[in-house]
Amino acid sequence: MSLFLRLMLAGLLIAPAAPPAPARAAQACSSPYLIDKTLPNGARWRLCWEMRTIEGLTVTKVAYTPKGNRPISVLRSAALAQIHVPYDSGEPRYHDIGSLGSAVVALTEADCPGGERAKGKVCVTTRPRGHAYLKDGWGDPDARESAQGQELVVLAAYQVGWYTYISEWVFGDDGSISPRVGATGSLAGTTTAPKHGWPIGVGRKHFEESHSHNVFWRMDFDIQGKAHDVVEQYDFSGSGTKKRSMTKRTLKRETKAVNGRMRWWRVVDPRVRNGDRHPVSWEINNSDSAEYRGPSDEAFTHADVYVTQYRACERLASENVSPRCRRSVDRYANGERVTDPVLWVNVGFHHVARDEDADPMPIHWQGFRITPRDVTATNPH
Repeated sequence: MSLFLRLMLAGLLIAPAAPPAPARAAQACSSPYLIDKTLPNGARWRLCWEMRTIEGLTVTKVAYTPKGNRPISVLRSAALAQIHVPYDSGEPRYHDIGSLGSAVVALTEADCPGGERAKGKVCVTTRPRGHAYLKDGWGDPDARESAQGQELVVLAAYQVGWYTYISEWVFGDDGSISPRVGATGSLAGTTTAPKHGWPIGVGRKHFEESHSHNVFWRMDFDIQGKAHDVVEQYDFSGSGTKKRSMTKRTLKRETKAVNGRMRWWRVVDPRVRNGDRHPVSWEINNSDSAEYRGPSDEAFTHADVYVTQYRACERLASENVSPRCRRSVDRYANGERVTDPVLWVNVGFHHVARDEDADPMPIHWQGFRITPRDVTATNPH
């Protein structure tokens, strides 16, 4: 049950009519909704943001320009699609997205160091990302190469029950995109049996219940427009042998996929080429998920990546609010031919509380990485 529905049943909110789906043809944005940032190495990111009633912070019209190269559009839109929180004893089982726009937290200067607080609710800032590269000069100091990287960060925070969620979209100067969610705030204070929790506080009387955070993201990829985009899955066989073989599967129809050893996916436009005439693509790696699998009535948790055909009303991975669409992402993926792909990525984290989680709870992060593959012919630095 979503936080919105819990409040509505308690009489604290009045249920509105189902909100209209976002229009496919996004309008050009301007300040303060336009972000146009050139990072120190010359890479440029240009995008728009919205604060949607249901999904909260949504980035749209995302384009990347490597140094000395032309702009390349990457995402038509991208947003959180659910935070599913099932507790280890079997109850409760929350769906925390449904009205994130009303749960957004006003940010202070300390929450956005060195950045701009757009509308007071969205932080736009830059920060170091560590080494971009380091190459030894083999004793020749003039041949040594080293650089530190920078990244553009767009974030918002939401108060949902006891938790404060921080949602970040991180755009690297190497062309990478890292969506992630950090959970902080307070523990729920739910007492359970020892087999379902961990002792918190003095003695062994209060066992805080363990639970999962299953975070879903929805991404509408448009590499130089929606035409010709294709999703491919890559696998490597040969574990336990000296040789490995790569296999490629083109996902031409709506489908679900689970993580595998060394498995990754990419969205590629075969007609958009880099300087080496290789097709431009973005790679999706989801290897850090705890891979929660729920019961049969939570079938949306049974895969780590979903590929669906674009539909404006398919907005949430579970508890979808539009009456014109099905309720969950597992039902969206029904074998329809994919000509305009939308990817849904599911990243799980199992939270077993500890004494250090006592108020305020330190943040724990979960997310995945989208990496440019053959967007440039050489290192864009």
